[in-house]
This record gives sequence, structure tokens and C-alpha cells, in this order.
Amino acid sequence: MGYDTSSSEIAYKRAEQVIAGGVNSGARGPDAGWVPSPPVVARGEGAELWDLDGNRYIDHLLALGPMIHGHAHPEMTQAVTAAIRDLSTMYALPYELEAEAARAIVDVVPSVELVRFSNSGTEAVLHATRIARAATGRTLVVRFEGQYHGWADQLEWSHHPDLAKAGPVLRPNALPGSLGIPEAFGSALAVMPWNDAEAIEGFMAERGHEVAAILTEPVMGNTGVIPPNAGYLELLRDLTTRHGAVLIFDEVITGFRVALGGAQAKYGVTPDLTTMAKALGGGFPVSAIGGKRSLMELVADGSVLHAGTYNASTLATAAVVASLGILSKPGTYERLYATSERLQHGIGAILTDAGVPVQVQGVGPMFQTWFSETPVTNYREAAAHLNSPRYATLVRALLERGVMVHPSNIELWFVSTVHTDAHVDRVLEAFADAVAETREVLVAGTDA
Repeated sequence: MGYDTSSSEIAYKRAEQVIAGGVNSGARGPDAGWVPSPPVVARGEGAELWDLDGNRYIDHLLALGPMIHGHAHPEMTQAVTAAIRDLSTMYALPYELEAEAARAIVDVVPSVELVRFSNSGTEAVLHATRIARAATGRTLVVRFEGQYHGWADQLEWSHHPDLAKAGPVLRPNALPGSLGIPEAFGSALAVMPWNDAEAIEGFMAERGHEVAAILTEPVMGNTGVIPPNAGYLELLRDLTTRHGAVLIFDEVITGFRVALGGAQAKYGVTPDLTTMAKALGGGFPVSAIGGKRSLMELVADGSVLHAGTYNASTLATAAVVASLGILSKPGTYERLYATSERLQHGIGAILTDAGVPVQVQGVGPMFQTWFSETPVTNYREAAAHLNSPRYATLVRALLERGVMVHPSNIELWFVSTVHTDAHVDRVLEAFADAVAETREVLVAGTDA
């Protein structure tokens, strides 16, 4: 494959004239590692993408997760186009398909008895924290350093904080993730280290009576992939129950990806509220919050406001039904896991054989590599390896060989239901070539 980027570069420069930064989300532009500019996509089909220069890629970016069925999946496309044709797009009135979509979630996610739909993960998490505060009469929400729960002022704190400002390991400072976020919002949050049982037990012993909710990704998926330590999720469940707080699982990434019932089904820990998006809609904009009936009744009776003109459009609910229908087919998760694990093992073996220290950390069809001698279990351990220049060098070589992944190891490798063994063969061949080309940098370089 010839690798030319001239048409993409021209199109990106043209976009910069009318779009701030040339992109519509921060993860897509040069500041996120796409240097000198990102490839500009022409089309996608199945597990592959083509850019404006005709370069063809096996796609493991998958739009940062939503495309769990790849691009233009015929069942997804048929379901959504039929909804537009037969139903229109939205009414601001109830209709039967939205209840069918809600039933599809309730039937498989252990924590969910009632559902409300929205349009983005950020919205769903905002609503979850509002419900928790209303139910408990408390304000404080505990969240974990290195996790991401959306871009809103109340949530975008201590995602990837500067360690020079982050404070003590066991009691981190709450640091806003952007200019323009009022410092006052930080007083409603307590930031804790992930996977540290002693730290969270000590904090809850002191301040558990103030805590409305513990908000967590059950698998950290916004600082590479950092799985929970054995017993950690169970501890969070016990602590919230003991102190009368709400346990919120942010399953925007893990939901319907690591198991049909999400990470809560995989790990056997049931939260009080769950937020869902990405794989839920298989590439269409939809999110949901669901949970215990007693909590969701606060929304049902109007005590807690939940609103949105675009909530539960026919496109969204048709996509939910179709996506969960595909995922419910026998053998789907066995294939997803087998494909992803073969890819992970192959990547790990190639780097190890090249003398590159590596940890390939994943849960099912989501993973990332760390150039580390030891497993990474929290943000502070990950910080030295984030935005690794070695990883970016490797990714540039992969892009030239037709493998699409994000150039920052903050993001993830995703595997879809349409990736095949043949795709894995091609990716591992490209990966071996890329490592051979960049080995000197990978072995001698650092992540600093």
C-alpha cells in the first residue's frame, strides 16, 4: 500500500478555515497526537477505513469505541433507515420502539430496572450524579484520578492531572481539566486513587456520611486500560451500602463491550445506577442511564428533572435494538474475546521478542500497551507512560502499514464483531514490520 497524505493535509487545512482547530472533538487533532494532521476519512466499511488519499486501514480506533459492529453494518443500517422511513425521526411524544429499546437494556444489565435515554455519555453521567444527590440529600461525589466521565464542568476533573499539582497519592487534589471550569465545582468532588483499598476505606470512614455517590468506571478505560484489582469493585459496593451512598458505574466504554450485561455482569458487582453509551448504539448517538427502581422513580415522578429534545429519537432507539440484537447472538462474545486476545498476545510477543518492555493490558475487546516492566494499576503509575513518544513513533509506522489506531496511548485499541482472524493476521504482520523499523527508538527511548 502506498502511503500518501497530501489530500488529507489539504482537506484538513481547508477545514481549519471554518472549524475551530479543524476538528469537532479534541481527540481528533494535532494536539491529541495526530501530527502534522489527522487522516481525513473518505469512507468506512466493515472493519476497514479509507482516507482521501486512498490509503486503506484495518480500523482498531473504531471511533473511540462506538463502532462495535464496524462501519455500515447492514443490520444497523437497515434498522435505522427503516425507522426514518417508517416512523420519522422524533416526536417529543412517546412511541413503542423506545420502550422496546429500554426493555432490551433492562433484560440484560443486572442493575437496571428503569431507563431514561439521552444523547451522550456526558449527559448520562450528569443525570446519574443528580439522581444520587437528590436521593441522599448529600453533595459530595467521590471520583477517581485518571478516569473520564465527560467534558461537563461538574465532571471534567483530575482526568489527567499534572502530578506536580495533583497532591498526595492517597488524597489527591481535585484539579479542573480545562480553563473555564469554576473552581467552586471542585468542592463537590473528592478525588481518590484508583485500586487503592486502604485509601478509599480510610476516606469513607472519615467522610462517608457526606458522600452522595462513588462514581467509577468499573474498568479504567480513559487512561489506557487499567482493570480493577481483585475485590476492589466489591469493596466499593460494600462501602457505599454501609454509608448510605449510591454506587454509580460509568459503563460508557465497558457497557455491552466486555459482556452483554457490561462489566457489572462480568465481575458480578451490581451498582445502583449505570450509565451507558458507545456500544449501546453501535455508532449512532445515544446514551442511557438506568438503575434501581427506587432511584429512577425520582425521575419518573418529576422530582429530578431529566429532559432533552433529542432524547430517544427513532434513530437512537432503532440503533439500540439492532446493536443489542447483534450482540445477543450466540457465540458473539466468545469470538470477540478470542479475536482480541489473539491480537493482544501477538502484540505482546512481538515487542517482547524485540527486547521492548511491555504490558499489554486489556479486558475482552479493549486493550492498550504500556512500555513498562510491571503492570499499571492506577493513574500515578500510568502518568510516566502517557502520551508516550515511543508509542507515537510506533503508531506512525503502523499507519503507514494500514493499521488505524490512535497515536496516544491514553486511548485504546478496540475490536469489533466484524474483525476476523484474517484481519488479525494482517495487523500482526504489520505490527512486526513496524516494530522492526522502530526498534531502536522503542528500546533506547523513554516515555518522559
